[in-house]
Amino acid sequence: MLGPLPLGTAGEARAPSRVMFGPHETNLGRRRAFSDRHVAYYARRAAGGAGIVVTETASVHPSDWPYERAPLAAASAAGWASIAQACHAEGTLALASIGHAGGQGSSAYSQQPLLAPSRVPDVTTREAPKAMEADDIDAAVAGFGDAARLAVSAGLDGVEVNAGQHSLVRQFLSGLTNQRQDGYGTDRLLFALEVMQTVRDAARGAVVGLRLCCDELAPWAGITPDAALEILTALHPYADYVVAVRGSIYSVSATRPDGHTPPGFNLDLSRRVRDALPGRVAVVAQGSIVEVDMAQRTLESGAADAVEMTRAQIADPDLVRKVRAGAPATVRPCVLCNQTCQVRDPRNPVVSCIGEPASGHETEDVPVSGTSPRPQRVLVVGGGPGGLEAARTAALRGHHVHVVDRAAQPGGAVRAAAAGAGRERLARIADWLASECSRLGVEFDLGRELGGKDIDAHDGAVIICTGSADGRRDYRVEPGADIRTARSVLEQATRPDGGLPDGPAVIWDPVGGPIGISVAELLAPGRQVALVTPDLIPGAQLARSGDLADASTRLQQAGVALHKRSRLVTVTPSAAVVEDVFTGEAADIGAAVVIDAGHRLPEDSLWRAHPALRRAGDAVAPRTMYEAVLEGRRAALALDGRAT
Repeated sequence: MLGPLPLGTAGEARAPSRVMFGPHETNLGRRRAFSDRHVAYYARRAAGGAGIVVTETASVHPSDWPYERAPLAAASAAGWASIAQACHAEGTLALASIGHAGGQGSSAYSQQPLLAPSRVPDVTTREAPKAMEADDIDAAVAGFGDAARLAVSAGLDGVEVNAGQHSLVRQFLSGLTNQRQDGYGTDRLLFALEVMQTVRDAARGAVVGLRLCCDELAPWAGITPDAALEILTALHPYADYVVAVRGSIYSVSATRPDGHTPPGFNLDLSRRVRDALPGRVAVVAQGSIVEVDMAQRTLESGAADAVEMTRAQIADPDLVRKVRAGAPATVRPCVLCNQTCQVRDPRNPVVSCIGEPASGHETEDVPVSGTSPRPQRVLVVGGGPGGLEAARTAALRGHHVHVVDRAAQPGGAVRAAAAGAGRERLARIADWLASECSRLGVEFDLGRELGGKDIDAHDGAVIICTGSADGRRDYRVEPGADIRTARSVLEQATRPDGGLPDGPAVIWDPVGGPIGISVAELLAPGRQVALVTPDLIPGAQLARSGDLADASTRLQQAGVALHKRSRLVTVTPSAAVVEDVFTGEAADIGAAVVIDAGHRLPEDSLWRAHPALRRAGDAVAPRTMYEAVLEGRRAALALDGRAT
């Protein structure tokens, strides 16, 4: 993992480590150009020890404009040059990902038809593309060559051709999307061969990589692992390295899944590719590799020559540097939540991380490093993620920090959330924050609740991170009805009976976030479960993390009854009464218990008694872990007047 990796036909390009920071959407661009924010973002990973940085995929032709701030190769020369210079200063190789989204793009920005091998509508948008004509194909192939030539002339060490997800090259290779009757249909390899030949010639001896989908998870017509090996037999002579990925138009989330999919899911695929290719072609393993031990084992086993750890380095830019220093335990964990690092959605958010909110904001956020000129005694009330990050940051700055929490274990709401099905990895954030606080000398006083007199008696700064409380109920509850909150259910999930009565459970989810879904999945194996939502689609907010379609499948497989377009109006001792939000038609759903996964309110009673104090996270407004960690950090930095 830490050793150098030679690349290029003569091995003249050497990556200082075998860890790749792979291409991904960031939304850091200015119009369609790489920006100063990109430069700072990639430079931060290079400084942290990444051996290879591959920039966000740039469209090789103006016909491709897949999302609003998607880079365009023709507008990228200056940005690529700055990125190359910043990465080279750290000894890191810098490559440009180049591609064309084809039928998986968007016409919203270009106001031109999508281009694709055949008229196969995109699964997500349902937009029917134009079948590419000869001139369109020639222009796309030439665009790949122009992009490669421009990237190398800008000072980059080479390029990576995208034939994975959101890729015109993959669409030509696949029977799912290539139904042509001409030479590009009878020989589905032809377009990819022309692209790779053109790129190889244009790169003029620089590194050429290939990101190839080796399993479209659609064996009836798509690329299978066996077919991928045949494809690589033809394409590998033009590549210095190959990244084996998976997923297609029917399985977009499978390329970069969340924590419901175990880490390292692509390792068998990577090994097959490594065994099939000559030694001069390096193989990079991809697939939720976020743990240092797994990365090291992958390399030692010979399953790959390098590992892509993109999300892991969004979570901790210093991952490689910390491993080199012999401190892997201090690496901030990636919990594979996809909540803020997956940004290809209509909100156009900037890439970031729930555990490291400075990611993506390197040019704006105040650094945590440095020692306070005025160390203080700091009392943090609340040991959730916001309070722990406030304590960690204050301790790093040299303050003397004391954390008080009513719970017996630090972590707050994230501990409860981690009890939900498929969300177990969330607890690692709480564990890491608590461990770092202890390492930095933070004192904990757990199982104790502070009052106003304790605040008045404290000689120093106070930060309120008291979290959230149960929200208001907008439905009627009859005597004898059993109502629980989702958080209370999750907190008791380790009990054999889950702390719930026997009989059917109804989950009321007006939020559409991950909590209601995870509670339904948690309970469904042992009882009859119904999920009630006012939305047309259960868990609508899961579209942000790429888990919406997968969650719908899991709910169906678990036998959860879905009551959509419905709102909860009354809870009786034996039923939940709901009504259709459009027609008002009422229905009874049998329920021994109703679980409320609705909105929560700030637990701000302590702050209201002392409104001059700083507060952060859910004590301000219940939101996500990202805001809690961000505001906890800012509150600590504000002790020295450094917060943004």
